[in-house]
Amino acid sequence: MKQYKDKLMSKNGKVIISLAREMLTYYLDDRIKTIKEYSESYNTARGTIQSALKFLQEIKAVKLESRGHLGTYIVDVDYDKLWSVSDFNVIMGVMPLPYSKRYEGLATGFYKNFETRNIPFSLAFMRGSSKRIEALTLGRYNFAITSKLAARLEMRKTSNIEIAYEFGEESYVGRHVIVLRDKDKFEIEENMRVAIDTESIDQIILTSNECKDIDIEYIETPYNQILNKMNNNEIDAAIWNVDEIKEKNLEYNIVPMTNKEDSTKDDTIAVVVIRKDDKDFSNILNRFIDLYKVEQIQKKVMKDELIPIY
Repeated sequence: MKQYKDKLMSKNGKVIISLAREMLTYYLDDRIKTIKEYSESYNTARGTIQSALKFLQEIKAVKLESRGHLGTYIVDVDYDKLWSVSDFNVIMGVMPLPYSKRYEGLATGFYKNFETRNIPFSLAFMRGSSKRIEALTLGRYNFAITSKLAARLEMRKTSNIEIAYEFGEESYVGRHVIVLRDKDKFEIEENMRVAIDTESIDQIILTSNECKDIDIEYIETPYNQILNKMNNNEIDAAIWNVDEIKEKNLEYNIVPMTNKEDSTKDDTIAVVVIRKDDKDFSNILNRFIDLYKVEQIQKKVMKDELIPIY
C-alpha cells in the first residue's frame, strides 16, 4: 500500500482500490467486465476505468488479454499485490473464549488459513453470543463465531446478518449436559436453584427448555462462574458444555439433558456469521479462506496432533 500511496491518493485512486478489491475475487482465465460495465458500476468515466486497469497491469497485479468479441480475460494475477492496493485493513474476527481444545482448534485453523494467504488477521475472544453479534453489527468485526442455534435466533431479530459458513456437528461444543451439585440427583427438580447466563443465547434456550414446567429459581450467573457458584452451594444445577469437564477431569455429577425441545444438534454446530452489507469481506472469505481446512485443523488440535497457535 505504501509504495502506491501517491497514486491511490489521486483522483482515480478510489477506482483503482475498487477494481483491486473486485479482482481479488477473480481466478485465472476469468473474463472481466467490459469498460462500459465498470464505468456504469462505479459511476465514473471510461477513461478513468482504463487508467485504473492500466495501473494494475503496470505494477503486475494482473495481466489481461483481449480475446476479441469473447472479451478480456485474466491470464496472470498476483493476489499479494492486489491486496496491497486494495486498502483493506486487518481482518477482524471474534469467537468464544478459548477455554476448550475445540475452541483452540477453531482459532488455530483461522490463524493458519489467513497466514497461508498472507492476509493481515486478528482474532478477539468474547464471552456471550449476543455480545459477539452486537459487536459484529456495529462494524467492529468482519465475522463472528457462534453456535447455529444462537445465530438462528439472532437472525430473527435483525435482517442485517447471515450465516456465511456452517461447520459440522460438534464443531462448537461436544454436547451440553446438566451439571448437578447433589451427586444423588439425576435431573432438575422442583425448587432447585438453576444458573442462567443472560449473555449466552445457547444457555438461555437450553436451560429454559430443560426447566419448562418445573418450579425452579433462576440464579443469574456468568457462564465462567457457574462451577464456582456450585462449589459454594449458591446454585444446584446448570446446563454446561461437557468439554471443559472432560478435558480438566473435573469431578461433577453430570447427566444427559431430558427435555431438549430443539431435537437438532444446532447447539453443537459452529457457524461463521457476517453482515450482509459487508460484501468485500464476503468475497475475501469465499475466495481465500478454506473453511474446510479450518475444521480439519481443529480436529488435529483436539487429537493433540497439532499445537494450538492463536
